[in-house]
Amino acid sequence: MDSFWDYFWLVFACFAFAAYVMVLFSILTDLFRDHRTSGWGKALWVLFLFVLPLIGEVVYLMVRGRGMVERSARADKQYRAAEDAYIRGVAGTGSENDLATAKSLLDSGAITDDEYRVLEARARSGG
Repeated sequence: MDSFWDYFWLVFACFAFAAYVMVLFSILTDLFRDHRTSGWGKALWVLFLFVLPLIGEVVYLMVRGRGMVERSARADKQYRAAEDAYIRGVAGTGSENDLATAKSLLDSGAITDDEYRVLEARARSGG
């Protein structure tokens, strides 16, 4: 590096390339997440994105940007619902399950009546 400006332009070019790659991957993810677009349509978009990269990205964001946000939000919502269902299933937070477990512990003699009443109150209150 001969001067500050050489270094500056190198950093700027690296930043611009990283931004380009991030946007490209976001677009490709959205493109293949969309089930309403045909295979030929997806192939044309991919070809357009690789033949004219910057113009292709700008056009894609202008034409399909709103749908891109909606598809991303829908996928995030589905992911969170699946994650919550999995956590509830693993944790066994259902009050019927807690009440049945407390009853079986009481029947086996592992807990006393007072402890059972505390567990029963927690299960019925949901906490």
